Order: sequence, then structure tokens, then C-alpha cells
Amino acid sequence: MVSIATVIAVCVTLFISLILPIVVLIVYAIKNKGKGIWTAWLLGAAGFFVMQIIIRLPILSILSTNAGFTFFATNHFVLYSFILAFTAGLSEVIGRYVVAKILSKNLTFERGIAAGLVHGGIEAMLVIGMTYVNNIIYILMINLKQFDAIIDQTAALGVDTSGLVMIKEQLINANSSIFYLAGYERILTMIAHVALSLLVCYFVMKKKDILGIGICVVLHCCMDFVAPLVNGMSTEYLGNIISTTTAYIIVYVFLTLVAVLAVILIKHIYKNWKKAVTLSETIVA
Repeated sequence: MVSIATVIAVCVTLFISLILPIVVLIVYAIKNKGKGIWTAWLLGAAGFFVMQIIIRLPILSILSTNAGFTFFATNHFVLYSFILAFTAGLSEVIGRYVVAKILSKNLTFERGIAAGLVHGGIEAMLVIGMTYVNNIIYILMINLKQFDAIIDQTAALGVDTSGLVMIKEQLINANSSIFYLAGYERILTMIAHVALSLLVCYFVMKKKDILGIGICVVLHCCMDFVAPLVNGMSTEYLGNIISTTTAYIIVYVFLTLVAVLAVILIKHIYKNWKKAVTLSETIVA
């Protein structure tokens, strides 16, 4: 049986990753009615979906079936992690930039925030939310004694059941705090996404496109590279030089710091954006 504590933790993270982004977006759109938020929302969603879901992830999926690529990923963990981080940063920043350019004729701070909210929100919904929907289904099947029957049926077909067995063991034996941490991580990541999208929009507004793209790619790459690198230190890939607990602490402290800096950056951009708009209006007048 999966414990009640685990069920609650999974439901909390499911809410954070699947429901909360929608609620935030709707509330923000209503609060900023008449400011073109829905257009920015749709464009921001498309920017992430096209670059990640349609282009980058399918390419990685195809490459993962190649023996040479698998060998490279296994034997060059640090370089492989960096490539994943860099391509994620590059593809997502390209999506952000295209969205900002489309909105450039009426690119406001509020629309930049909207594009960032949906960028982080749709990632949470597709990457984490759908996973936790599956977790809820698995938990129900395990607690209703139906999961073992599926394992037996799968084995009878001659299909490897190790994956299903692992899922069952993880859900039954995992500490509920792991699932809470996943929800916390998603909140921190969504804050960072807002800051990155807003930063791209700000540089486009200032007509410093290349500088903005470069800075955002570096920031996004660093954010995505640190976590797998630190986690790798707790595995055989990097010699088990730290414990799993230590790796978790370092990663979540790092992500918390990133989120705090992201909030500071958002406030800084807000002040500078409003100053630029005021100056422009004064010059026109």
C-alpha cells in the first residue's frame, strides 16, 4: 500500500504543477484586462511547445536510441549534462526571443510577465503535471490491488516488467518529502522562467537583442547544468563523492537562491522599464 502521507504529497505537487499555473494565469489576465495578456499567453505557450516539445525533445528521443550516443552519455556524464543544459537554454531562449519580437510593437512589462508565466506554467504542466497524473493513477491501482495483476499480465506477454516493479517500489517506499520537494522545485523554476522571459523582452524593448539572447542562454544553461552536475556527484558517474542527501541540499539551496535572485531581477527590470517608458513619453510630448 502507498501511504496516506505519500498520497497527500503527490496530490499537493499535482496541484502545484497542473492546476496552480492555470489559476495564476487566469487571475493575472483578469487583473490586467485589456493589456493584451491573452495574446502574450498564447504566444508564450507556443514558444515553449514548439521549441521543446516539437523540436528538441523528439531529437533527443531519437538520439537516445543510438548506441553511440548512449555510450557517449554514459561515459562523458559532465559533457553530456552540459550539452543538455545548453540545448535547453538555447532552444527556450530562441522561443522567448521569437515571442518578444512578435510582441515588439506593443511590448509591455505586463505582457513580458505573461509570456514568462505561461512559459514556466506549460513546462510544469507537461513535464511534471502529466507525470504526477500517472503517479495518482498508479497509486490508485496499487492501493486497489490492481497493479500486480497488470504486472502479471505484462509478464505473460513476455514483456520486461522491471520498470513497472520499480514504479511500485518507489511509490510504496519513497519518503513523502521527495514529492513535496518536486512541487517546491517547480515553483522555484517557474519564478526563474518569468525572470528569463522578461529579461529577453526587456532587451528587445531596448533594441539590444543579441546581448539579451547571449545573457539569457548563459543564465538558463547555468541553471540547468548545476542540478545534474551536483546530483551526478552522488552517483557512480562522478565517483559518489557526496551523499544523495547532500546533493539534494545543495541543489535546492541553489534553486532557492536562483528564485530569490530572479525576483530581484524582475523588480529591477520593472523599475528600469517604467523609467524607459516615462522617458519615451516625455520625449514624444
